[in-house]
Amino acid sequence: MKSFIISVACVLGLSMAACARPAAEGGSSDAPDTHVAAISGMPAANISQEDFIRASEQTVNGVVSVKSFATPRAGRQQAYGADPFSDPFFEFFFGGPGRQRVPQQQPEQPKQRQIGLGSGVIVSADGYIVTNNHVIADAERLEVTLNDNRNFEATIVGADPTTDIALLKIDAPSDLHVIPVGDSEHLHVGEWVLAVGNPFGFTSTVTSGIVSAKARNISSATGAPATGGIESYIQTDAAVNSGNSGGALVNLRGELVGINTAIYSQTGAYAGCSFAIPTSIVQKVMADLKQYGTVQRALLGIRFAEVTPELIAEKSISGTTRGIYVASVEDRSAAREAGLQEGDVVLALDDYPTHTTAQMQEAITKFSPGDRVRITYMRGGSKATTHATLRNAQGTTATVRETNPDNLGATFKAISPERLKELQISAGVEVESIDPEGPFAAQGMRPGFIILAINQARVSSPDEIKALARRIVKADSRERVMFISGFYPGGRQAFYAIDLNN
Repeated sequence: MKSFIISVACVLGLSMAACARPAAEGGSSDAPDTHVAAISGMPAANISQEDFIRASEQTVNGVVSVKSFATPRAGRQQAYGADPFSDPFFEFFFGGPGRQRVPQQQPEQPKQRQIGLGSGVIVSADGYIVTNNHVIADAERLEVTLNDNRNFEATIVGADPTTDIALLKIDAPSDLHVIPVGDSEHLHVGEWVLAVGNPFGFTSTVTSGIVSAKARNISSATGAPATGGIESYIQTDAAVNSGNSGGALVNLRGELVGINTAIYSQTGAYAGCSFAIPTSIVQKVMADLKQYGTVQRALLGIRFAEVTPELIAEKSISGTTRGIYVASVEDRSAAREAGLQEGDVVLALDDYPTHTTAQMQEAITKFSPGDRVRITYMRGGSKATTHATLRNAQGTTATVRETNPDNLGATFKAISPERLKELQISAGVEVESIDPEGPFAAQGMRPGFIILAINQARVSSPDEIKALARRIVKADSRERVMFISGFYPGGRQAFYAIDLNN
């Protein structure tokens, strides 16, 4: 479970870049002004202990424990001994040590160990499970345990660091308990909810609370460091702790309304504020991961700031006290096509209000590149509307497919001990062949190149290259680059940057 320490930060939404200006939290703007008389479809006066019991019984078997395993990586000093001259990185940058190498004893191959524990929610009878990306990040193997203690190996269908959502799959038995997905748009502030998960490894734990706020942006509200992703959380006071990540937030009808993701705490333990990703975001991300392996993320193409009293005074904004102030419009963007200008204040995308940064982020996640949206905005104190076709990060409306880390456009082979001795290196991988249409060829790499390291991590086998590629593909789109260092057998050193974005 993520925790946050108060510090100064600026929110940067990846669906559209935000101005370098702290934005004040607007709270729950989509809660009705009138008094809420009904909760979860039931009159408030009729809610009883039986409703909590029934909702717990209907959901506890649909939440699973997710354990992640990985092989510890030895540090460079451990791998190459205390002698810095035996480090192959020293050889690469400064040449050989000019003396006979002393053979280093090969360390024992480390075994996989558990690196994480979280929760997940069964969302379909054929074995699909939704959880947090940070629960499964860096995992080489995943193990899912049902509430009745049955274990299954899980595979990753897709993961999205921007929204912190991952979709897993197990070979499903016929009796999986599925939690129905509800509509988080219909949640009200003050409504009772239950958090179901595995805090501290205590399985099948249910805690209760109310919805404290909706469309909550943690970074702008608390001054905590920006996570770099979409932040439009349901805030509750249901007790959530480490191990609850990826678990279910349900209403009293037993419907999934959010995925528990984060807490605000200065100690790392629950302190009264917990946060869940609403199903309005989760459903779109799950559908894209299942169909495409990656999220079809739409961009409006503006740099913006949330309207605040200070900004109103500074920019002389009139006609509204809430909205998204357009600081600049990017070239070749949907916003430029729509005719938006600096100084406009965006109020809504279609029927989704954009009064706060969190609402803007949540609204944009509902769309895909190619969707045509109606934009409501203020200009010079007058309300206006326009339309635009949203685009992807490449400025087109094309469908983005996930990069296959097992098919990088090149083949690799291990180097025999005799060949390593001949090349005077202790580890490396040879590029055996290169697809002329692939990214390696586009960067000018040729067969026979000896790869020493990728993103500063030493490699010694083709499997290690594939494992590194899988980690890179899971990263944010801005970080999906392989920085490769090595040399050709003739001695020429070379560096390549391979972009794994489509």
